[in-house]
Amino acid sequence: MGNITVTINGTEISVPDPMTILEAATQNNIDIPTLCHQPDLTPNGVCRICVVEVEGARTLVAACHTPLTDGMVIHTRSPKVLSVRKTIVELLLTAHTGTCVNDVNAANCALHKLASDLEVGEPRFHVQKPRFYAPEESNPYVTRDLSKCILCFKCVKACDEIAGKGVLSVGYRGFESKIITGCDDALTHDICKDCIVCADACPTGALSRPDLLDKKQKGAV
Repeated sequence: MGNITVTINGTEISVPDPMTILEAATQNNIDIPTLCHQPDLTPNGVCRICVVEVEGARTLVAACHTPLTDGMVIHTRSPKVLSVRKTIVELLLTAHTGTCVNDVNAANCALHKLASDLEVGEPRFHVQKPRFYAPEESNPYVTRDLSKCILCFKCVKACDEIAGKGVLSVGYRGFESKIITGCDDALTHDICKDCIVCADACPTGALSRPDLLDKKQKGAV
């Protein structure tokens, strides 16, 4: 195990090998936005927000799981990267049908913060049948609103890899895909108890903690 030399945004840096593009960028204070990534979870690159341009590569690559190689030249904010990143955010917003405008928890939505940072306006894309699910508030530890879900799978991985419970999974196919418990059962107290790692991992408020929401509402009064 030694060091390799790579160039990120015109700056040559030396980093340990092995290391991913995202790890090297973070280590050198170079911002690459993410939604599905969390350092203590296995990276899967599903949201594609962290795409970067690697000279010589046929397509943009996900920084969170792409390993560095010696001599690699990377651009994290090239015109191509920013254009693709904005389009990805637009697509995610199209499927993100929660009532965030009226939601006191919207300030914690990483997707909306990212859209603001990238100056993404109203999505150009429209769906004939928007995804809408009624919020589930019966569980005292986790409130679920799948209308806000962007299928980043962070909650599933957190439930598996951090809590070790495997309560959450992905059900159905295509546009009907959603995060489910059991055979698409309600998120009851018996199924999901008090570990709350899924709510802490969720970037959009599709899973949230009622205790924190209550504190915010009381503070707003």
